[in-house]
Amino acid sequence: MASTTASRIVPASPERAWQLIGGFGSLPDWLPNIRSSTLDEGGRVRKLLTRDGETIVERLIAFNDVERHYSYTIVQAPFPVTEYLATLRVHTVARDAGVSEVQWSGRFTPSDVPESDVVAHFTGLYSNGLDALHAALS
Repeated sequence: MASTTASRIVPASPERAWQLIGGFGSLPDWLPNIRSSTLDEGGRVRKLLTRDGETIVERLIAFNDVERHYSYTIVQAPFPVTEYLATLRVHTVARDAGVSEVQWSGRFTPSDVPESDVVAHFTGLYSNGLDALHAALS
């Protein structure tokens, strides 16, 4: 099993950052590559449509509004992985209430591709996504 993590300090309090990213259907609000998100099964499944016209279906596994994090798995996607589990989390930054750290991490098993390729793909996806989040909160 492979894994990767990306994190960024963003110019918003943890509460404000979580308000933007904490909704399971909120990816189109801050992630430019996601055109739309449709929730199903009482908000536990999201169907994402990318700008390239690809469909990704993800299932919410855990959600904690107080600790500001959620975890999800991929049900259907064009990525060559299985056993994908990712977590998006907002952390408080000591002594600065006006900023927060957002961490996006995932673990997965590559399918018929080199592990390094898949790790690089998700590292880039998470890093670019957090860069977009930083811009959205600026």
